[in-house]
Amino acid sequence: MKSHRNISARQEALAERHLYAALAALQSAEECRAFLRDLCTPAEIQAMADRWSVVEFLQRGLPYREIHRLTGVSVTTIGRVARFLADGNGGYAVAARRMGQEAARHG
Repeated sequence: MKSHRNISARQEALAERHLYAALAALQSAEECRAFLRDLCTPAEIQAMADRWSVVEFLQRGLPYREIHRLTGVSVTTIGRVARFLADGNGGYAVAARRMGQEAARHG
């Protein structure tokens, strides 16, 4: 994470927690879209969308090259997502599971 010389590590951690709380306070995909478009550059949003787009394919066990062919996402990025899907903080898995539950309720 980028270090700010003029604030303490505690202040930096608090700012990060406030960001997570702001995201959690949003109540719809449209609100999240508006918030992220205000917060992030188009390239940052695209990078996050690219990472998210490969999760389902990785969970289904598709080879990296096939995922690359289907999505255009680099094999390096696919590998990074796979590492965090397997050994990260569990965020990809929670979000994917909840998206699947939401789809099952509406599908």
